[in-house]
Amino acid sequence: MPGPEPGEAAGARTTVVVWIIESTWPACVDAARARAPHDDVVLLHVGDDEVVAAAHRAYAGLLGRGHRPDRDPGARLEALAGPAAADLLEAAAHRLGRPCELLEHHGRVEHEVVRAAAGADLLICARDGEPDRPGPHSLGRATRFVVDHAACPVLLVWPYGE
Repeated sequence: MPGPEPGEAAGARTTVVVWIIESTWPACVDAARARAPHDDVVLLHVGDDEVVAAAHRAYAGLLGRGHRPDRDPGARLEALAGPAAADLLEAAAHRLGRPCELLEHHGRVEHEVVRAAAGADLLICARDGEPDRPGPHSLGRATRFVVDHAACPVLLVWPYGE
């Protein structure tokens, strides 16, 4: 028999972590509104530091020494990532329509999501893989890791509602 849904237990407030990704966040926020209308919601975005590091390495590797550091695309990506994540979290909070906590983490995405959801009662995330291929390919690498390793129930939603 399945346990109670988040917020169903009498008087109990639960915490729902919503993993916000650029391509799927509206469906995740809508799921939180529908499934956890009275719970504490944490909106989580994780910046992938590997993308910035790859840009730094590519610039240094392709052009070698003697090139101006201000032209490093990794530095530019790093500078743009913070405001972009803040804008995304703000848009998600606006769509949620009620007070919530905003968390911005950096690092290896799948590990940060699992860590952030460790004390949560529910984690909401979306399928992010190939939409036309049911089965294992419907989840990206990070989402597959999160589904396999999260220490709480995971609600996996389809992102194609809009």
